[in-house]
Amino acid sequence: MLSERIGSAGTKVLDTLVRYLARIFPNPNTLTFIGLLINIGCAFLYGWGHFFIAGLVMIVANLFDMLDGRVARLTGRVTRFGGFFDSVLDRYSDVIVLIGIMVFYARNTPQHSTLYVTLAGIALLGSVLVSYTRARAENLIQQCKVGFLERPERVVLIIIGSLTEIGPEDNPFLHKMRAVLWVLAVLSHWTVVHRMYHTYLEAQRLDMLGDTPAEPTTPAAPDQDEVWEPALPKKQAPSWYRAT
Repeated sequence: MLSERIGSAGTKVLDTLVRYLARIFPNPNTLTFIGLLINIGCAFLYGWGHFFIAGLVMIVANLFDMLDGRVARLTGRVTRFGGFFDSVLDRYSDVIVLIGIMVFYARNTPQHSTLYVTLAGIALLGSVLVSYTRARAENLIQQCKVGFLERPERVVLIIIGSLTEIGPEDNPFLHKMRAVLWVLAVLSHWTVVHRMYHTYLEAQRLDMLGDTPAEPTTPAAPDQDEVWEPALPKKQAPSWYRAT
């Protein structure tokens, strides 16, 4: 089928890119850090009002964020610290981008708006709490991934909003960043409340079963899509990597 061919071709391209990056940056934490640096650049672009360019740059930044785990698996350098490092830098990336947007609306320009500075701040708080509630909840219950607005959805919304900031002001399909800020401000906190309610129900159920929460040995990594295991022995890495 056509969809299968497209998927297969996309996988081959992605695998080729991962192998190329693994040769240049065999330490996946380097890719994670580069992604953060690119997001800092995005924040400056947002602060100066270059939303469309910032949206394009965010795509590149999140490509690094998406590929660091694949590079880690390919090179046999998947570690617990790698997962922790990735989560912490993701939080920095989330916060710095929204600070850039806040700076833009706070500047003395025709687009100055106290309302949208506030909305961006509320969205920033929500993005932090969405991650925190999951990390804290998973110290008490098995899993807490409920809620609509996790990090991938937030990033996609910001990119979409940014890419519409171009062209004539009266076009009904353009200039939607302000609408995106409303969505982020409302749905991020809706997700927090949803996770609190889910944790309440699960904790009540476990209490009724007589289970006592065990002291976690490994802190939960917020918004992680995968479980990081101990580093693989170097002998299990690809032959071209062992030779380096």
